[in-house]
Amino acid sequence: MSSSARFSFSNARLKDNSQTPLYRQIYDIFRKQIVSGRLKKNAHLPSEQEITEKLGVSRITVRRALNELAASGFVTRQRGRGTIVTFNAAAPTIRASFDQLLEGLTRMGVETEVRLLSCEIVTPNRALKDMLELSKGEKIQRIVRLRLLDDEPFSYLVTHIPSHVAEGYDEEELATASLIDLLDRAGHRPHSATQTISAAAAEGETAKTLQLAEGVPLLRIHRIMRDKNDEIVQEITAHYRADRFQYHMNLVRHADAGWSASD
Repeated sequence: MSSSARFSFSNARLKDNSQTPLYRQIYDIFRKQIVSGRLKKNAHLPSEQEITEKLGVSRITVRRALNELAASGFVTRQRGRGTIVTFNAAAPTIRASFDQLLEGLTRMGVETEVRLLSCEIVTPNRALKDMLELSKGEKIQRIVRLRLLDDEPFSYLVTHIPSHVAEGYDEEELATASLIDLLDRAGHRPHSATQTISAAAAEGETAKTLQLAEGVPLLRIHRIMRDKNDEIVQEITAHYRADRFQYHMNLVRHADAGWSASD
């Protein structure tokens, strides 16, 4: 039995009078079977012609639905090979709170692999110089890493550290040790942090490294850490695959009807 035969058309019912366009209905049919795990990673979707005949729609409509699936990171489309599922429904999703993000995934009991993609000493542009509050002429260490969860790309991390802080550890350690631990050992133990969480679109090297199509939504976390002397010791921008990471908070409502976060 071929991989494409695993797809079931039994519940694939399109509604001509629906306000949802036909291509989007087809997109949802496939997405549900991919996310549920019925269509597993590396499975082949039926051909455009087969979908057209089974659902009674135009080939243009089918092609748009499959292209939307590719743009959302669920499949890839390859000439000569067809449409292949790239989403792994079996891979776990991480749920983390603010304090857990600071402590790191390892301390959460999550086993991940970190790949050091690049590390270099560079001259910061004006924006980074101002953000890191650097003295005149000081350079920074730029570190790019990829974190994988069950061999699947999970997050793309770009870190900047003042060069005098980076002198406290070896570059080789970046591939195995936590940056927080390295900063501690370098005598610049992080004491406070400001963090911003926002949405971003996958672009360029970030999209390529996370194996996503351009434009797919990502969770973007930007953090600046300071030591006890209020000196900035780390600036990091992390892009997480939205299908692999969730940020959660517990909220409590008070007598004055106001809300606040709780542990």
